[in-house]
Amino acid sequence: MEAIRHEAGRTPLDFGFQYAGLLLFMIGDGVEVGYLSPYLVSLGVNEHHVALLFTVYGLTAAMAAWASGVLCDIFGSRRVIVAGIVLWIVPQGVFLAYAIPHRDAASILLSYGIRGAGYPLLAYGILTLIMKEVRQERRGFASGLFWFCFTCGLPTMGTIIAQLSLPLLGEYRTLWLAFGAVLAGGALALVSLVESPRPPASRRGSAIKGEQIARLVIGHPSLVLTCVARAINSSATHGIIVFMPLYFINDAGMTKNQWMLFLEVIFVSNIVFNVVFGALSDLISWTRTVIWVGGVGSGVTCLLLYWVPHLYGHASPFYVYLTGALFGLALAGYVPLSAMAPSLLPASPGLAMSFLNFGAGCSVWLGPLVVYVFQPSLGVAGVIYIYSGLFFLSGLLVSWIRVPALNTIAPRNVSTVRLRA
Repeated sequence: MEAIRHEAGRTPLDFGFQYAGLLLFMIGDGVEVGYLSPYLVSLGVNEHHVALLFTVYGLTAAMAAWASGVLCDIFGSRRVIVAGIVLWIVPQGVFLAYAIPHRDAASILLSYGIRGAGYPLLAYGILTLIMKEVRQERRGFASGLFWFCFTCGLPTMGTIIAQLSLPLLGEYRTLWLAFGAVLAGGALALVSLVESPRPPASRRGSAIKGEQIARLVIGHPSLVLTCVARAINSSATHGIIVFMPLYFINDAGMTKNQWMLFLEVIFVSNIVFNVVFGALSDLISWTRTVIWVGGVGSGVTCLLLYWVPHLYGHASPFYVYLTGALFGLALAGYVPLSAMAPSLLPASPGLAMSFLNFGAGCSVWLGPLVVYVFQPSLGVAGVIYIYSGLFFLSGLLVSWIRVPALNTIAPRNVSTVRLRA
């Protein structure tokens, strides 16, 4: 009966409060992105310690992202979302009320490091809940709405709010403003939050045993392929911010403001088309959307990121901005991965989402690693060609993924999931 209910499912609009809460929460989380590091240095915190601070924060966030899906299987999505809210609010309260006023480096590191677990648990808890509850044929649209809210909040709207607030309130009060936005977003995310009954404890426990996970990977290689494709998806965007600003200014003859506008065009385009391709993928197939728009489209437009500024940057910035818009559009083609993952493992969708979230975490270091290893010998062009090749590779990998048919009922034993050719 549980599988039948799950198949009937709900619509994305049933989770309007969760989407709105996510958007407000991520706006609050993203307010600090553009200025927290120099602000801490201005308070007397050593730059090396600030680097350690963000490293610890990133590691905590990556671990929470991986654990979020599995924890949803064990404890339920609502508890994971609540845990995310608490793990953001409590340490951030310590960070603002004690660590910063006292300029205590140890307290700053501890409180901010713990806070790193907050947003992944809330955000991916909501994503896992939606992917479990929404009927399968609407999951593409549902995932598109999720990533629209996520990326619209962090970093886009968060950065805009900071730009408006800093001249009026200053750095410290702006952090309190962000704290209020997170409180409101977390409360909104819990409104009308209803999820289907969880499976018996015996089935939940088996989902996280190491040997069971190993058997699932061997029996469902598509889980690994979604993880790798998700890592490739965001790797270039994490990498280009490392070396492209200098390329734009020194080689393409453009200004810093033009580079910033170019980056904003990528993000805005991606935000809009996350919803567009999320909805279209439900009609034209998730796999085809990821292969042709995500893999092939990103591979082609990634090459343009080098050649268009090189040829036209100093004379016609419009073509450079158009290239950024096309790149953001193509990246949105990966949105259906969030719909595909839980469909690959219907009996343990949370575990499947953990693989996807792990891929997202890996992209944070994969992109800069390519720059670190290859730019000294291959230059900017070589790095861009490597990113492009990775995009094409992801399309090939996704072509091997087999998604269960829409009318497949989740079986009791995950090892017997039947996949369509």
